[in-house]
Amino acid sequence: MSVCLGLFDSGVGGLTVLRSILQRHGPVPTVYLGDTARVPYGSRSPAEIRSIAAEVVAWLKHQHVSTVVMACNTTNALARDVAEGQAGVPVVGLIGAAAAMVRETRVGVLATPATVASGAYRQSIEALNPGTLVVQQACPNFVPLIESGDLSSQELREEAMGYLTPLLEASVEAVILGCTHYPLLEPLLRSLLPPDVRLIDPAEGVARQLDALLGYPIPGRPERPLSLENTRLCVTADPESFARRATPWLGARPIVEGISLRREG
Repeated sequence: MSVCLGLFDSGVGGLTVLRSILQRHGPVPTVYLGDTARVPYGSRSPAEIRSIAAEVVAWLKHQHVSTVVMACNTTNALARDVAEGQAGVPVVGLIGAAAAMVRETRVGVLATPATVASGAYRQSIEALNPGTLVVQQACPNFVPLIESGDLSSQELREEAMGYLTPLLEASVEAVILGCTHYPLLEPLLRSLLPPDVRLIDPAEGVARQLDALLGYPIPGRPERPLSLENTRLCVTADPESFARRATPWLGARPIVEGISLRREG
């Protein structure tokens, strides 16, 4: 089977993972599915999330992908086993990749309510780094506000200040962006955090985990220009809105295809 990555998320957030992969590895063949009809995933029940993951991965399997990338922390936390059972191909996730990037002893995690409730980040970090203090913060309003497209709103800034307060009170040394939407907030979060607090983007870890499959970058070579020439972008609702919101993060307005999971999967 030729290489073709299949990525999925509930919306635009997973584009941060797509962008990291394409910048590190060039225009590798990719199918990206944004399940915009059911965004956000993070406030849904574990049973719903597991059912959604099975349906989405079944659709990707029908697109003949060779590797599935779970570009969504919530499904990674609650349905990794479902994805692996459904895919029939290797599955790459975010949480283990992020845990491997931790070198601090006091770490904050910003994530969806479902991801925080699962305890997956705490377990992964503590397994690799025993004794690390892990402070988790659920951020239920981040994804809806990001999906609305206004990343400079006062409402978003106020929500961020509230979510960061427990992490600042615990004097964390690093903050994991535990939802693929959250790297879109990096400028805002940096403005609110002390300059010595490191932001950890799991997407970067995932891109590195794919080195064995896609090839190791030449040392010292700058990031590749972002190219979507081999990428198919699909959504389950409102492709025009998705294209508009994706444009700032992809550098050009992409072609986005509307699909039905039940009809095609």
